Amino acid sequence: MADPVEIKNQLKAEALRLGFVLAGVTLPLQTPHFPAYEAWLKAGLHAGMAYLGSERALTGRRDPASLLPGCRSILVLAFPYAPPTPVPPRPGYGKIAAYAAGPDYHNTLPPRLERLACFLQTLTPQPFAWKACVDSAHLLERDLAVQAGLGWVGRNTCLIHPRLGSWFFLAELMLTLELPPDLPYTDHFCGACRRCIEACPTGCLGENRQLDARRCLSYLTIENRESIPPELRPALKSQVFGCDICQTVCPWNARSHAAPTCDNEIDLLETIHLSPAEFKTRYSATPLQRARRRGLLRSAFAVLGNSGTAVHLPALENFVQYEMDPELREAAAWAQDQIRRRINP
Repeated sequence: MADPVEIKNQLKAEALRLGFVLAGVTLPLQTPHFPAYEAWLKAGLHAGMAYLGSERALTGRRDPASLLPGCRSILVLAFPYAPPTPVPPRPGYGKIAAYAAGPDYHNTLPPRLERLACFLQTLTPQPFAWKACVDSAHLLERDLAVQAGLGWVGRNTCLIHPRLGSWFFLAELMLTLELPPDLPYTDHFCGACRRCIEACPTGCLGENRQLDARRCLSYLTIENRESIPPELRPALKSQVFGCDICQTVCPWNARSHAAPTCDNEIDLLETIHLSPAEFKTRYSATPLQRARRRGLLRSAFAVLGNSGTAVHLPALENFVQYEMDPELREAAAWAQDQIRRRINP
């Protein structure tokens, strides 16, 4: 039988060949962060994401092996994406998070994980089962990545690697095959650096790697299914989907040599005129579909309220008069009022 260490090394090499930039192995055990996760839920900092506190979610995060009976090891992987283009905002345009400028990673990463599992089958005669996980599985992914030696968690709650920064997705290949685990990454934390905390426009980041989702722009523009609180709408500025602020100010990302993406903003006037069918056609294969048309329009109105001009008033008036959804009507009216105040202070 092939040496398990050699199998792991060949598997890592294949992962890099498939485009992953980091790979490490850990055991399917409860991670050290799980009690902090429970406390985070108990404090209500997960906002409207009730699914994070479901019994199923807690079971998976408490006992990763429960997601794959007989699981004996987890290969944790990082796949890169381009950072945002550093350009000033334009009136009538909304910025989207850098990761959302490309195809939906939920669709593009699983085939790579499957190819990796098939490659592993060529390395050993021992039969094994596997499960591919990309973001939506009930796992504490960043904790597993730390245990697998991929990096440490910074104050901005992102996994950070000293050479690559934090511009990457995480994915896992759970295996009933036993592979030797890598050493956990040393916790560098962030020293005295508080740039992410100071840059966050809503103050959602705590000192000890704790994020209050109720105030996070990514939550408010993506996962949130309710109206964005009026007092937080100005903080969106031009962010219509997601937020990269706490990553762009991170000194570790200044070391990253990844080329910026060239398309991380959308035309808001065009966006609010999309019919449901047009929205599905344009965004169904992208991360933006996560917010749904209603959510993207709601955020677009907030951004128009922050940066829109007189040219946007007729479209907003049309929503105020004819939109059936009361929350979208209110959001359009708020944007209309903000623009008029700027025109006639």
